[in-house]
Amino acid sequence: MLHPRYNGVTVLELLKAHQPEKIFLASYSPEELVAQSWRDQNELSLFHVLPWAESAGIALEALDHQSELKAEAERFREALSQYPKGQQILSQVHGLEENLKWVVGSPRTPEDFAQEPVLQALWAYHQGYVQVFGEGPATGFRQQRMAQVAAQLGHTWGRVAVLVDVLEYPLLLNYLPPERRRLPGAHTPTELERQRSVLDRAWQLSDSDDWAVLLQQLQEVEGPEALYCAAQIYLAAGQAEDAYQLMEQLVHTDFQHPAYLPGYALSRYGQLADLMGQRDKALRAYKAVLGLSWVPQEAREIALAGQKTPFRLEP
Repeated sequence: MLHPRYNGVTVLELLKAHQPEKIFLASYSPEELVAQSWRDQNELSLFHVLPWAESAGIALEALDHQSELKAEAERFREALSQYPKGQQILSQVHGLEENLKWVVGSPRTPEDFAQEPVLQALWAYHQGYVQVFGEGPATGFRQQRMAQVAAQLGHTWGRVAVLVDVLEYPLLLNYLPPERRRLPGAHTPTELERQRSVLDRAWQLSDSDDWAVLLQQLQEVEGPEALYCAAQIYLAAGQAEDAYQLMEQLVHTDFQHPAYLPGYALSRYGQLADLMGQRDKALRAYKAVLGLSWVPQEAREIALAGQKTPFRLEP
């Protein structure tokens, strides 16, 4: 979620308030948790939740022991898309996905996901999808997998929290006894959530934004991620030198968190160094990107391209 009152830090703040003894991931397998594959799925909340849980000594356990079925669903749809008849079938779910945008695209609060309109919209998506394909490869066997997750949760005791993919959320609820679940309630956003919403807005920078106001808000947020986002705004405005000065400041700080920031920051720093005519510095930045243990694919592609050809702005 990237909404002002429901974003990645909101999930963290809700967990802190709940004070769980353990956190379960319903939509990831133990293997995926070890491999940290969630990072490539843009699970923004986990970039905040997992470091906090580790520092707080709170155990995490992934419960989806059939995660390969999700990949099977992707292969199924890809195969259908290769043929005219399959494309016709896939077009039947286009309307379902458009309706789903009302849930994930509209501004939300945590308590919205305990309200009937949202739950009914999610159910309508699933019911329509199953009418087209049946419960099987195309759906990733979501109901089957969530039934098994619920069975595992039935053997747990104590104060626990469960994080689940929004599409699997209503299915899991359906299998959990009402007395064993507590849905999100009214929540007053914290200052950290407000700051996160400013950063999220900056990451999605558009021409319709008031860039001057956004820069002022980023100055109030402070920190390396705010510096990166401010540099992005300056670069978008054609002020490459100002952007470079901010990135110079950033790379001399501790910018390891969130885990996606080092790759993006170093790759952008390399590009800006190229624009400033400092090729050696740019090459060192690109090399540093490729030396990271994990880097977002976009940042990796920037670094690889930058090693071959100095970055230049398109006229």
